[in-house]
Amino acid sequence: MDLPSYHEMLQTLRELSLGVEPSELHGALCGLLCGGATVTPQDWLRQLALETAAADAGDRLAALFEASCSQLADPEMALRLLLPAEDAPLAERADALIGWTRGFLGGFGLAGGEVEGLSEEAREALQDLSQIAGAQLSYEDPDSDESSLAEIEEFVRVAALLLQQERQPRPDRSRMH
Repeated sequence: MDLPSYHEMLQTLRELSLGVEPSELHGALCGLLCGGATVTPQDWLRQLALETAAADAGDRLAALFEASCSQLADPEMALRLLLPAEDAPLAERADALIGWTRGFLGGFGLAGGEVEGLSEEAREALQDLSQIAGAQLSYEDPDSDESSLAEIEEFVRVAALLLQQERQPRPDRSRMH
């Protein structure tokens, strides 16, 4: 199942006056799921301390929830990070990736994701995610920077899947309706 587009989610979040960027929100949702939280389409925003008075917020964000659960459950490791399109400026995409990583770590922590019980590889991945989340980026060599960003994005994606595998069995799809 495909994620909503970054632009669609940006518009939705602005309409709902939620003070969060799409990448950070998606990262936080994935962090909750990978950290072992029990979440439903109706309560995940509340668990992230995000509230909206809009009656249709659940409907609008349900696609993000469902796609995230589906991608995390996919045996082919189909998780896609919700980031700006590849034609967006490099700095915007890099900032969004850092935001996704910060959101993931926050959601993972809120889920009670602890280091105990994690393999050495998963603990290292969590430490690396923390370093990425705190990174200050500079853009001096566009070709090299583009390649580096793609490598970091793939690392973040795989690290999230590794933590998902170790912290929780696949999401319970029966709870989505």
